[in-house]
Amino acid sequence: MPIVQQALETVKQRNPNEPAFLQSVTEVLESLRPVLERSKKYKDAKILERIVEPERQLIFRVPWQDDRGEIQVNRGFRFEFNSALGPYKGGLRFHPSVNSDILKFLGFEQVFKNSLTTLPMGGGKGGSDFDPKGKSDNEVMRFCQSFMTELFRHIGSDTDVPAGDIGVGGREIGFLFGQYKRLRNEFTGVLTGKGLNWGGSLIRPEATGYGNVYFAQEMLNARDDSLEGKVCVVSGSGNVAQYTVEKLNQLGAKVVSLSDSNGTIYDKDGIDNEKLAWVMELKNIRRGRIREYAEKFGVDYYDGKRPWGIKGDCAFPSATQNEISGKDAETLLNNGCYLVSEGSNMPTVPAGVDLFIEKKILYAPGKAANAGGVAVSGLEMSQNAMRLNWPRDEVDERLRQIMHAIHKNCYETAEEYGHPGNLVIGANIAGFIKVADSMIDQGLV
Repeated sequence: MPIVQQALETVKQRNPNEPAFLQSVTEVLESLRPVLERSKKYKDAKILERIVEPERQLIFRVPWQDDRGEIQVNRGFRFEFNSALGPYKGGLRFHPSVNSDILKFLGFEQVFKNSLTTLPMGGGKGGSDFDPKGKSDNEVMRFCQSFMTELFRHIGSDTDVPAGDIGVGGREIGFLFGQYKRLRNEFTGVLTGKGLNWGGSLIRPEATGYGNVYFAQEMLNARDDSLEGKVCVVSGSGNVAQYTVEKLNQLGAKVVSLSDSNGTIYDKDGIDNEKLAWVMELKNIRRGRIREYAEKFGVDYYDGKRPWGIKGDCAFPSATQNEISGKDAETLLNNGCYLVSEGSNMPTVPAGVDLFIEKKILYAPGKAANAGGVAVSGLEMSQNAMRLNWPRDEVDERLRQIMHAIHKNCYETAEEYGHPGNLVIGANIAGFIKVADSMIDQGLV
């Protein structure tokens, strides 16, 4: 049996009820065939069998007290997937959908994403099925303190450095860090996404969105094109989407959509900086729904719909996994879209990915395009280690250079392995080789 097929059969047997993880593993392993055919060492070292298994899986209960005095119990997770390149690095997600399947998929993707950044970071992911929405600050604080009371014994600045993700913003990171500091009696860079007054990095909130746009810019540059004047369709309205819009505006593009779990707004005149500031206040402070934008500015609102039926030159999925179906991908192409750059993790189903590749549009997989967030987290780790804070322009320029390097690596690797322009294969092979070679160098770990 061929090595890829054999590895996939084993993964399916061991993880029969984890479709997101299986989707991610299948996509990566299938694209590795060119490098596996060229090099026997990865087969001999059983790299595929090893790389799909987390080095450590942590599942724990999180009891906390709500404002009514009632005890609530959630489940906490941390999947420390691979440390061949450095300390485990990856976000914490607080959302009702969180389970082992989702976090294993995210942790597996994180391994290759972090490898592409050129920074010394392994891959991991964690979180809880706790939902911060509708909770008071005190309830969120009590939950975070309980969560960290278990997690603290497994993390550290040279071991595992979590960050934020969906449902884990500056408020949550602050509560988590405060509890870690209390328990360990030390002030270290154990979390990234911290407040600027106590170890955070400039550009970190903006990094994923900015980085995604920088990657799209690199793809267009390769065709002697630019984002100037492009009509862009963006999904989501959280952190990633907000800063994607901000950077697209700076580069002269026009963004016409945002969305949330209830529906999509379409603003044909463009979401300018003034409107974006209103969205940030709506989402980050009032925690309202995006339909309020339509009421405020008198634009179209599509209840229960995603934005992929809206015409545009470029699409920036920035909400969640599998948000672009095969039919959505077809609709985007029929509407003239020729660039898709993924701000969220695995937002396009396999049928959609296959269609984008078949039609040879500019398509950037999330592990490459949205690596800006973890890249600046890595820069925050460096600043913490040196007890320094770099200026905003310096961090932004380092981010831009990292995204340029990621694109160059993916582009050149795709060409080297006989698939020019296929950044999915380029990203997967480039990320894999660095991790796999490091695993071989370090022996049976």
